[in-house]
Amino acid sequence: MLNKILLSTIFGLSIIPANAQWNGPKKKPTETKEIKYGSITPKHRTDASMEAFRNYGLGQFIHWGVYAIPGNEWNGVSAKGGAAASEWIRSWSGKTAPKDWTKIYDNLYKQFDPKSFNANAWAKQAKDMGAKYMIFTTKHHDGFALWPTKYSDYNITKTPYKKDIVKEVVDAYTEAGIDVYLYFSVLEWNNPDYMYKAPQTEEEKKKYNRFLQYTRNQLLELLDNYPQIKGLWFDGTWDQAWIQSYDFTYNLEKELRDKHPGLIIGSRFRNDEFGSRHFDSNGDLLGDYEQGWERKLPAKYEWLDGNDWDAVMTIPPNGWGYMKDWSGIYTKTSDDLIELLMKSVSMNGNFVLNFGPDGLGKMHSGEDKIAKEIGEWMKINSEAVYGVRHANLDESKYGYFTQKEDNLYLTVFNRPVNNIIRIAIDKKTTEIPVSASIIGHQKVLEVKHSDIGFDLDKNTYYDILLPKDYNSNKAFVIKMKMGKSVDKTEKLMDAKM
Repeated sequence: MLNKILLSTIFGLSIIPANAQWNGPKKKPTETKEIKYGSITPKHRTDASMEAFRNYGLGQFIHWGVYAIPGNEWNGVSAKGGAAASEWIRSWSGKTAPKDWTKIYDNLYKQFDPKSFNANAWAKQAKDMGAKYMIFTTKHHDGFALWPTKYSDYNITKTPYKKDIVKEVVDAYTEAGIDVYLYFSVLEWNNPDYMYKAPQTEEEKKKYNRFLQYTRNQLLELLDNYPQIKGLWFDGTWDQAWIQSYDFTYNLEKELRDKHPGLIIGSRFRNDEFGSRHFDSNGDLLGDYEQGWERKLPAKYEWLDGNDWDAVMTIPPNGWGYMKDWSGIYTKTSDDLIELLMKSVSMNGNFVLNFGPDGLGKMHSGEDKIAKEIGEWMKINSEAVYGVRHANLDESKYGYFTQKEDNLYLTVFNRPVNNIIRIAIDKKTTEIPVSASIIGHQKVLEVKHSDIGFDLDKNTYYDILLPKDYNSNKAFVIKMKMGKSVDKTEKLMDAKM
């Protein structure tokens, strides 16, 4: 996992293209191309699997592998500044890097024996937090597989632990009622057949074809081993060798979907024949949902152009795998994360919070605290998170709107000093707030029409009066029942200029 880092290391890594992530609305192409290797699935799937995806609201990501053993440092020396992220520590270079570090790292699997690992405890924590789906790293860029793959010796069976970690996780989370998606990195740093640049010679093509077949075998193996999973979450697909293999990747996606009907695949997996990733050369989404919102959120709902999406987020900055030392960096609070969650679901997205367990299989104490606090909030307010949709209202300075049928929710982060929550409603609408209450607080709130008569204003206003004696140290949710308007707004003459 990495957010738009331009990186060249001692491995000869290619530079991640700047369009691997995005920060604004996507520009539509001015010309239409004939595309053979475009999207395989409908633009807006309506099957049960995709409807479930749209209703999740909150998810969990877990980054775990042998990189959890160093925890972003080695022998007391921090890898900050020497490696792009904790799970990228194999790429550690510069003055602080230990001598023969790559060799040291590639032998860490011999120490991997997570005696505290309990998949059921992880699943219970995720369920208590309110997660409806989770994404788990089967294999990161170092190539180490957490399942007993038949296609590589670099896997969990060669460690002291030996047992199939992917199976333990999939079984535990499925039993807990949490849907499982498997993360899979195509890029493998220590695979001799992997190539960064597109193969040129016959020998290079033969070599990379071996890698492609190996990748196919592992993916089909994952679907065979864990048929309960709901989707695949891809990473490490930005190098030219993979990009130029568009015929292979197109047919591989078809094969995966045929083998596992309803499988959900994000936009990172592949590209069209013109090299366009995430979106094809005509601007249409490749895959089932936008997968570029990594440690960022869209500023505006319109940027999404009706696409499904999720945002994956860390607690420390770019801290995906385990980091022993959280000092000296800003770590997001539960208040920060709840606000990001509500901003995401207000724009029809899911919010996925990352956890990076240590080498023993224990979550960081800071993650435990966050999970507990979010869970306490979700127990009261999850009605405004699960199964909701974007509300077609002006943005609110108080917080974020979500909607479910005739229920309108406003999650309040900025409480006004006068205790009046003013809701702007289009004058042409037939649905207005007819009643209101605070979720978890039994008292019915007074709703008043307050047409304050702005010149040329398309809106009219409804005030929700908060009780002065109501106190909350967290965001709270106002639930409004929407009903037919009975008020007639007087038509006022606009000023002539």
